[in-house]
Amino acid sequence: MDINELWENALKRTEIIRPRVLPLETFSATQVPYVFLAESEVNPGDTLVRRGEVIVERPSIVLPMNLPQFQGFDFDEKIPLGEEAVMNFFLVRGISLPSFKYNNKTSSMDVYEGRLSRAIEHHSKLLQQGEDVHTGLVMGPSPSWQFSLLIFVCNQVMRSADNDIRKLWERFKRKT
Repeated sequence: MDINELWENALKRTEIIRPRVLPLETFSATQVPYVFLAESEVNPGDTLVRRGEVIVERPSIVLPMNLPQFQGFDFDEKIPLGEEAVMNFFLVRGISLPSFKYNNKTSSMDVYEGRLSRAIEHHSKLLQQGEDVHTGLVMGPSPSWQFSLLIFVCNQVMRSADNDIRKLWERFKRKT
C-alpha cells in the first residue's frame, strides 16, 4: 500500500472504542497509554494487540505552526522517506497537527486468540474493571496502525482544547 491508501484505510477503519477520560496536560508532557487492536494478518480469526503509550509534549525548540515531530511510529517500515514523506503528505492535503512532539513507545505486541469483536469486549472489560481512565482503546487496520494512533492522539488533543484554553487564560490572569 502507498501512503495515501494507508491513510484512507486508517480514516475508514479506525474506531476509538474507549477514549482516555482525563484531558492532556496543558503545561507539561502527557503520557497517553493505549491498547490498539487489529485483525491479525498472519492468523485469521485472531487479534493483534499492541500496547504502548504516546508521549505528547511541547518540543524543546520553537517549531513553525503545524509542524509536529514524530518518534517511534516506524513510518520507515512502510513508507519510503519515512517521517518526511508523512509530513509532506499531511501538508499537501491541508491536514494540520499541532506542533507537538509525538513519541510512541510500543511496550508489547501480543495475539489475542479470538475475533476482533471478542478482543474489544475483553479489553473494554479489563479497562473498566481496573477503573483505568488513562488508557485509550483503539481499533484499526494493522497495516495502518501508525495513522490510527495519530487519529486517536489528535482526537485526545482536540478533546483537551477547551481545558487548555481555560488554563492558559487563568495563568495569564494570574500574571497580570
